[in-house]
Amino acid sequence: MSLNANAQCAMCRAALESEEGGVKAEAVNDGIVYLMVIPYVLVGVLGYAIYRLKTKKKKIEN
Repeated sequence: MSLNANAQCAMCRAALESEEGGVKAEAVNDGIVYLMVIPYVLVGVLGYAIYRLKTKKKKIEN
């Protein structure tokens, strides 16, 4: 199962719809999705680091 994500602003869509083949449009979509994922990965890594610090602190106290 896959979902089609059309993550484009209106200006990008208008500029890329005129192109034949749609290769550039797919590349722009991939880039936008890639940029959207980065903050979530950073928050996840930060959350994991905090979790590890707290678990180490608990082990030291016990």
